Amino acid sequence: MHLHKTVQPSKIQKEIRKFTGKIKQIPPLKSSVKRVEREREIYYIKTLEIENQDVLFKIGCEAGTYIRKWISDFGHRLNINAHMVQLIRTKVAKFTDQNWHTLHDLKDAYESYKQGKNEELRKIILPIESAIQHMPKIHVFDTTVDTLCHGASLSIPGISKLDSEIKQDDLVAILSLKNELIAIGKSFLTSEEIMEKEKGLAVKISKVFMPPNTYPKFNIKTKQAP
Repeated sequence: MHLHKTVQPSKIQKEIRKFTGKIKQIPPLKSSVKRVEREREIYYIKTLEIENQDVLFKIGCEAGTYIRKWISDFGHRLNINAHMVQLIRTKVAKFTDQNWHTLHDLKDAYESYKQGKNEELRKIILPIESAIQHMPKIHVFDTTVDTLCHGASLSIPGISKLDSEIKQDDLVAILSLKNELIAIGKSFLTSEEIMEKEKGLAVKISKVFMPPNTYPKFNIKTKQAP
C-alpha cells in the first residue's frame, strides 16, 4: 500500500496490530455484492518492508474481504489517505502460488488435448474433490445420495462415517463412499451429537454438486434398486 503522507514505521506497526481480528467493512462502489456493512476477520498481517510511504505486507483474511477497502480504511485510521498499488493472491484454501497455472499453460494444454494428448490438461484441471480437502467430511450410504442430489437435508440415518471434531455450524463436505463430492452444507450438530443420536437432521445442504440420478433411486421399504 502507498500512504499519502510519511508515517513513522513504529506507528504503522502499532495501528496494523489494532486493525486485525474482526473488522467491519462496506464493499467498494465497484463490487458484485450489496453495499451494506458486514463483518470480516483478518487472521494475521505480517509487515515485510516499509520504504518511505510504501508498505509491503502479507495478510491472511476471511473470504470476501476487500483488501483495497482495508487499505483505504487503514489510511483513514491514520488520518491520511492510502491506496493499493499491487495485490498478489498467494493462497486460497490449500492452493498456493507454488502450484498455480497460467492461462497460457491452460491454452497450451488444451492445444495438446486437441491433438490427443491429455496429460498436461489433467495436471491443470483437477477433480472437484481437491477443492474441499481442508473441510471436515461426512460420508453417506449409497441409498442417501440421490435424495441429497435433489437438495434434501442430510439426516443422521443416512450417514456412514464422519470426521471427528465437527462443530455446530461448521461448513462440511458430503461425500459418497467412493469419495465423490455430493454437496456441502452447514452442520446442525457436532460429531459427538451425530454419533450419539439415532435420528434427526445433521446437515442443511447449501450447494449440490452431483447431478440427480447419478446413483440409482432406492425403494425405501426394501432398500433395493428398482
